[in-house]
Amino acid sequence: MYARGLEPELRRQLRRGKSVLLLGPRQTGKTTLLRGLGADLSLSLAAPSERQRYERAPGLLSGEIRALVERGKRRRRPLIAVDEVQRVPALLDVGQELIDEGVAQFVFTGSSARKLRRGREVNLLPGRVVALRLDPLLLEEAAPRAIEEALLFGSLPAIRTLARAADKETDLGSYASTYLEEEVRQEALVRQVGAFSRFLELAALESGRVTNYANVSRQVGVSALTVSSYYEILHDCLVAERVEPVTRSSSRKKLTRASRYLIFDLGVRRLAAGEGGQPHPTRAGELFEQFVGLELIRFFRLHAPSVRVRFWRDPDGPEVDFVLERGRSYLPIEAKLSARPSQRDARHLRVFMDEYGAKQAFVVCATPRPVRLAAGIRAVPWQDLPEVLRRLNL
Repeated sequence: MYARGLEPELRRQLRRGKSVLLLGPRQTGKTTLLRGLGADLSLSLAAPSERQRYERAPGLLSGEIRALVERGKRRRRPLIAVDEVQRVPALLDVGQELIDEGVAQFVFTGSSARKLRRGREVNLLPGRVVALRLDPLLLEEAAPRAIEEALLFGSLPAIRTLARAADKETDLGSYASTYLEEEVRQEALVRQVGAFSRFLELAALESGRVTNYANVSRQVGVSALTVSSYYEILHDCLVAERVEPVTRSSSRKKLTRASRYLIFDLGVRRLAAGEGGQPHPTRAGELFEQFVGLELIRFFRLHAPSVRVRFWRDPDGPEVDFVLERGRSYLPIEAKLSARPSQRDARHLRVFMDEYGAKQAFVVCATPRPVRLAAGIRAVPWQDLPEVLRRLNL
C-alpha cells in the first residue's frame, strides 16, 4: 500500500492525547490507517452484526471499554478505533462521556459528514476531537505513470494498486453503482430515486463547470431548490468538492458568483457519467483542469488549511481556472493539457495579476521542463506541482 501523507499528523495528534474524527470518502484508506495504529479495541460498523449490536444498545460500548480498563489496570488510556461511525452516530455520545472522564482515547472514522450532522441529537464532539480528512492519493503520495491514467482511472488507492485496466473498470463501476447510487441515496433519504439517479449522471458530466441549477433542474425534472439540495448531499457525503468564486472586484460588475463542483475522483466521475474509456481531446482538457483542481484542494487541506482554492470568471471576459487565496493575497493558476505552453496561455493570468496585485502565477501543463512565459508567470510540469506548491510563500 501507499504511504499516506496524513498518517504523521494523525499519529502526532494521538501522541498529544487527542481523539480524532477521520473523515473521507469510501475506499480512500481509512480502515488501512486504523489497522496500523495498534488500537486496543477496534470496531467496524460496516459489519451488520457489529452495527446491529450497538444500534440496539449504544451504551454497551461504554461498559466494554470500562471492563477493558479494569481488566488491564492500565497506566495509559486505551485507544479505541470505531470505523464508519456515521452508521451508529449515538456512539459519539459514548465517546464524549469517556473522553471527558479521561477513560479512553478514540479514533472515529466516517464517510458521511451529512449523517453525522443530521438531527439535533447528533453529537460532533466539538472541542473534544481533532477533525482530519483523508482524500484519494495526492501526487506526492503516488504520481501516476501517465496523465491519461489519472484522467481515466482516478486516484483511489484500491484502484491504483490494480494491474489490469479491466479490473479497474469493473471496480470503479461497482463503486459508482453501489456506493453512489445506493449508499449516498439512502444516507440522504432521497425519495425520488429516478430523479436522483439522473441528477448523479448529470452532475458527473457537468463536474468542473460553473453550476447552473436552473439548467440542471430542467434536465432532471425537479425544482432548482431540489437540485441545490442534491449538490449539498454530494458535498456532505464527501463525493463532491465545492469551489467558490472570487467575487471581490473594484472594476468588474459581472463576476460569476455561482460555485463549481468537482466529483472527488476522476475514475468514479467517468463511470457515474457513463463515459467510455477514450475521452474526446476537448474533454481531456476539461478533465486535466479537474485533475489540477483536485490536487490543489487536497494539497492545501493537508499542508495549509488556511489557503482556499477558488476560481475567477467574468462571463464577458477573462477567467482563471483556480486562484489560491490566503487573506487578501492571491495566486492564479491555469491548467492546460499541452506540452508547448505559450504566452497566449498566460494572457488571463496577466489580467488577474494586474487587477489584484498578484506577484506570480503558474500554468500547470504537460511541458517536460519549466518555461518562463512572462514576468512572474511560469509554465510547470504537472508532475512538479507538489514541489511548486511547497515553495510558495502565501
